[in-house]
Amino acid sequence: MEKYRKRNKTNIYIMMGLSIQQGSFLVKIARKAVEEYLKNERIIKLTQIDPIYKIKRGVFTTIEEYKISNGMVNKELRGCIGFPYPSEELINLTIKSAILAATEDPRFPPLEYDELEKVVFELSILTEPKLLDVDKKKLPSMIKIGRDGLIIERGLMSGLLLPQVAVENEWDAETFLCNACLKAGLTPDAWLLKGTKVYIFQAEIFAELEPKGRIIKRNLYRNE
Repeated sequence: MEKYRKRNKTNIYIMMGLSIQQGSFLVKIARKAVEEYLKNERIIKLTQIDPIYKIKRGVFTTIEEYKISNGMVNKELRGCIGFPYPSEELINLTIKSAILAATEDPRFPPLEYDELEKVVFELSILTEPKLLDVDKKKLPSMIKIGRDGLIIERGLMSGLLLPQVAVENEWDAETFLCNACLKAGLTPDAWLLKGTKVYIFQAEIFAELEPKGRIIKRNLYRNE
């Protein structure tokens, strides 16, 4: 797995503060980008847009298959790819991550155009990851479930889990760390080893409730 590039330390708790309208616009652009790419093999380009979308931020696009069974909504992962560091403008990485999630996630076959009516899109807009330079045993106490995502690095191995993954699986901080290590191809306790680096980041999450439906901003963390 490609090693995530290290960046300078920043105040990770300063979020962009996108409005629901701005987040909804980005989710719609992600869907439109995939639709245009699957239909015409063309990458959309936007020129005249609000400067907020030109700020550099990391972005992940998650695509899930949407099913209703016995009156209950079930969603299954269909693709998730993104960019953890702010290497380009937000709008550009939104388009790129959406197309990659639909076509290049090695865990799934490429999305078909006809599937667009059966999937929902979710965007996670990230703060810049920050290295937790503390005693290894203190790491769980530094991680807040629902607020933080994780990047684990050890040598050439690395893995990332978004904040919502821990919430959806009802993990505590230690279990979250162990699963991030597994995602990196490491043993579950590798976060305790000298030389393993643990980064945290936060995300603003905007998601469709149903295919092409209403878009909400997910609030996973409650600061007690």
